[in-house]
Amino acid sequence: MNRLVLQAQVLERAAARYTPAGLPALDMVLKHESMATEDGQARKVSLEIRAVAIGEITRQVGALAIGGAAQFAGFLSQSRNGRGIVFHITALA
Repeated sequence: MNRLVLQAQVLERAAARYTPAGLPALDMVLKHESMATEDGQARKVSLEIRAVAIGEITRQVGALAIGGAAQFAGFLSQSRNGRGIVFHITALA
């Protein structure tokens, strides 16, 4: 199963665009910071991840302010150029 739920802040957001199929799309960068336990030890977790919202969800995601936090749900996919991963946002949880 490929499912990701991530509490994150909107760090960057590109201008709205449309896919070749005519669906609205919104590219963004999300930032996550938290504490996690690994092998019984507390660890600070910090990451930035590229994300995209496609379709109806772009309205909700586009309404978030830069720096605004939300819980994002979706799946991971390889980027179009094959370098790295992209978080495809399908819902705000």
